[in-house]
Amino acid sequence: MKVYIVYDSEGGHTEILAKAIAEGAESVANTQVYLKHISESQPEDLAEMDAVIWGCPDHFGTISANLKKWIDNLGNLWAEGKLIDKVGAVFCTTATVHGGTESTLLNLLTPMLHQGMLIVGLPGTIPENALYGSYYGVGITCPVENTSDSPPNMPSESDLALGRALGRRVAETVQKFHA
Repeated sequence: MKVYIVYDSEGGHTEILAKAIAEGAESVANTQVYLKHISESQPEDLAEMDAVIWGCPDHFGTISANLKKWIDNLGNLWAEGKLIDKVGAVFCTTATVHGGTESTLLNLLTPMLHQGMLIVGLPGTIPENALYGSYYGVGITCPVENTSDSPPNMPSESDLALGRALGRRVAETVQKFHA
């Protein structure tokens, strides 16, 4: 199984979350993960994958301009139906509580639906998500003053656990889909 994770990251927050998602996917047997920043990713790479996970920083409640530009280059794949029935999931980071995480996740899902992808989120029955409620993917807040167990302004261990849970769920879903 091949899982492709592509991300935009400016301050490192989204990259750290992307790496946690990759760890979760890699924890599932027979899963090969491709982790790419958008600057090193080619849209045509997606055609060979079983699952695609993309994410970015939240910019005023929507997709970052860099990732949006990358997504806009998926037109040929759409025209040829190359992403139909691939498993898809999304993630984002933001700096403020109520900074638009949920709307960003929904905006990230829309192009996947246009591509005919099968969307995977995080149900509340997953222990890491039971009290957090990030159902559309993983959306986390990295506030300016972070008093958690992580370095200042970086994702906490519970944030990274959500990321690993999403990666694991995507890889497990691909396995079930291909069984």
